[in-house]
Amino acid sequence: MLAADEAGNLLTAFHPVAEETRFDDGPLPLALVAVWRDERLLLVLNRVRRCWELPGGMIDPGETPRRAAVRELREETGLAVADLLFAGYARFVLGPGRRVEYAALYTARATSQPDFTPGEEISAICWWDGVQPLADRVQPLDACLGELTRARRL
Repeated sequence: MLAADEAGNLLTAFHPVAEETRFDDGPLPLALVAVWRDERLLLVLNRVRRCWELPGGMIDPGETPRRAAVRELREETGLAVADLLFAGYARFVLGPGRRVEYAALYTARATSQPDFTPGEEISAICWWDGVQPLADRVQPLDACLGELTRARRL
């Protein structure tokens, strides 16, 4: 196990394998992006969960994980990055039913501040150094994934 949150959700593995890899034990419904600027990780504040997370979300029907990552990053932060680097797949065990799900994880480097506008889902963004406490909690599963991409930044 790599990380756990207070709800009992687990990040059980990270697979830095080929982007075309498929897994038999669970679906791939999510795409996440770890964006770095200098030594700081871009996080979004989810209004509903009241926690800081990596940008990303559900993969729409017919959409590739890469396209979902680009779309979600733009929608949530205002940052348009087309050249994402695939980092690997995160394996989660979630909820009381202990269902297995995967997320495709991408990384990128930003050189400027995104043109962020708060929306229904995301109320704020920040560049987190991994040390400074934030006003709301940081999702530990996402913080761990961000750290795993630190060495893989573009």
